[in-house]
Amino acid sequence: MIINTINIKKYLEIYPETSGLYPQKLGRIGEKYHQKGYLTIEELYQLAHLNSTRSSYHVKKNPAKRVEKVTEAAYQLEDEFCQLALLVSLQGIGTPTASAILTSLDDTQHAVVDTRVWATLYKLGYFEREKERFKPDDYLRMIEIIRQMAKQEGFKVAEVGYALFAYDVVHREGTLH
Repeated sequence: MIINTINIKKYLEIYPETSGLYPQKLGRIGEKYHQKGYLTIEELYQLAHLNSTRSSYHVKKNPAKRVEKVTEAAYQLEDEFCQLALLVSLQGIGTPTASAILTSLDDTQHAVVDTRVWATLYKLGYFEREKERFKPDDYLRMIEIIRQMAKQEGFKVAEVGYALFAYDVVHREGTLH
């Protein structure tokens, strides 16, 4: 089945010009996460700051040991909903930042999602309304579509997410929020 998509290659080339996070920095944090099996509060803050400079300071309100225990428990889980639900229990971590955490671990299966990604999928006809706040179930809805696009177009799942973000940057009329 062919699914509705965008020109992934074109928008991946535009992505570095957007305000999106830096995939290489995300990957370096993911490597540390893989090495230890958890994130420190400072590593989680860095990752959250890459994803959202506005709300990342909330991460530092978490006890350091809690961050390590929660990220370790999430690392050991296989169920994506459970991983997301556990990660968003930390202060300063919403579903978009939790998606960045999962993407740092495996960019072939995960993508960073946010309002811009949802908006592009909405414009492509996948959703009935625009949305600004996301829950783990919303991530699962988006990632299923993004994975299909990646498979169809021959890109990593994360790359498709970055391209969808860039598409919205280019085509958005009006303000983001």
